Amino acid sequence: MAKHFLLLNLIAVSFCCAVLAFESSPMQDFCVADPASTVKVNGLACKDPKSVISEDFFFSCLHLAGNTSNSFGIKVTRVNATQIPGLNTLVLEGSLQVGFVTSNPENRLITKVLKKGDVSVFPIGLVHYQRNVGYGNAVAVAALSSQNPGVTSIANAVFGSEPAIATDILTKAFQVDETVVAQVQSKF
Repeated sequence: MAKHFLLLNLIAVSFCCAVLAFESSPMQDFCVADPASTVKVNGLACKDPKSVISEDFFFSCLHLAGNTSNSFGIKVTRVNATQIPGLNTLVLEGSLQVGFVTSNPENRLITKVLKKGDVSVFPIGLVHYQRNVGYGNAVAVAALSSQNPGVTSIANAVFGSEPAIATDILTKAFQVDETVVAQVQSKF
């Protein structure tokens, strides 16, 4: 009887175990793949961030038709770290200027104008933007690394927060006087 009770308790406890999972925060702004590295890790080693260039985050070939004269009648264009070392946005129509800013102290702007079929990557957590620079509409597809992505407008968050961020904090952060802060806050 005691053996059955123990077995029943073990089975019951095994169903009560909690499972926790999360996406860890990145340790750096981005990890641009370095295919020339001799370091072998689970994936590709990272380039030195100072040697990263705009082209590491862009790909321009998805607008080209592939050869479909095969038994399946398809051509798959793979886009991965080999094609885009920085590996989130696919332009379907128009021209889109995209960019992001690396973190302090460098604050370097990485930017490029994308055309139909081009792809761009925005590293998680970095300030980024998109701007239509064409004459018509721009249509793009964005893939985000979150189950519930949101949008945070920096200006709205900083100058339109409720309750408002103290004026003395904003004057120090933006190195402007109180009248400038009040003027900007009045727009939100």
